[in-house]
Amino acid sequence: MAEGGTIRFWSGNIAVAEGMIAAGLRFFAGYPITPQNEIMEYLSSRLPEEGGLFVQMEDEIGSIAAVIGASWGGLKAATATSGPGFSLMQENIGLAFMMEAPCVIVNVQRGGPSTGLPTMMGTGDIMQTRWGTHGPHEMVVLYPNSAQECFELAIKAFNLAEKLRTPVVLLMDEGLSHMYEKVRVPDKRDIIIINRKMAKDPSNYLPYRADPEDLVPLMAPVGEGFRIQTTGLTHDERGYPAINADAHNKLIGRLIKKIHKHKNLIIDVEEYRMEDAELALVSYGTPSRTCRRAVSMARSEGIKLGLLRLRSIWPFPDEVIEKWVKKIKSFIVVEINEGQIVREVERAVKGRAGVHFVGHYGGRWVYPEEILNKVLEVK
Repeated sequence: MAEGGTIRFWSGNIAVAEGMIAAGLRFFAGYPITPQNEIMEYLSSRLPEEGGLFVQMEDEIGSIAAVIGASWGGLKAATATSGPGFSLMQENIGLAFMMEAPCVIVNVQRGGPSTGLPTMMGTGDIMQTRWGTHGPHEMVVLYPNSAQECFELAIKAFNLAEKLRTPVVLLMDEGLSHMYEKVRVPDKRDIIIINRKMAKDPSNYLPYRADPEDLVPLMAPVGEGFRIQTTGLTHDERGYPAINADAHNKLIGRLIKKIHKHKNLIIDVEEYRMEDAELALVSYGTPSRTCRRAVSMARSEGIKLGLLRLRSIWPFPDEVIEKWVKKIKSFIVVEINEGQIVREVERAVKGRAGVHFVGHYGGRWVYPEEILNKVLEVK
């Protein structure tokens, strides 16, 4: 821990709220929904202490709309929700992508679909974070597995949103959100904060003229003489609607390429006991915690098992699978859904190794014994 830092005992929900504040969060709009309610409740009193604004909106649609407006108004902005609310936000998440509004959306997953299991876990929103909004796009999605990482990845989520001018989703699940753990909080001076690039000269400013190096346009301070036009329609560099195929391919191509161009900043995979592994678990979030126990159990039986834990989900880390596929005989994917990331692993493996699945539809943890049984089956 850095000198001057502190140790706290926080739940995942509180840790992510404090991480967002540390990153510079100054506007939060949301609507109550289990199991993220503690994020809202905590920020309702904590955020004003930092000079920020908290608004409880009439619903999740209004919440994400307010966040987009606050972001374009110059504030670091976020919202938090769970499955049904996340579904309601999808149209405006697409708008945020199209308008290049930097913001963070926290989705604390629960068992679904519909109202489902409001107070019990699931990880069924993985594909929704990637494909929930219509049209071609590229989402940035992070997923911690501890209260410590809730704090750290909340900061990273804002840094990526600000650097790339894009919405970023921070995924959690009910088990993680309500789990209390020790969190090491560094001194503010030791926290790396990235802020959006701002234009300084209003005379020749174009809100969507991208830097050719990073493909990210400058933002402009509102009310300081800049002419700003923005829309969810396909638009040119001025922000004016340009309804034709050439303009659409140019714009969407840049929006996607700017994410791919910075994959090295986004992709984050922990490799646990992989140095001599012959079999590998692939998991993320709360399920990955029981995977560690399964690795130890397998190792005690002489099975060389490792773990690839995804701290970032999208863009998918194909390069990591490619790195290990020549050495690993089989990948075993552990999720609390019907199998979502397992299909991405299958796609990346391309038939060069076995791919297997361990999971269920939701409501409880995946037990290490279940994982070990599958390992014994495929070894």
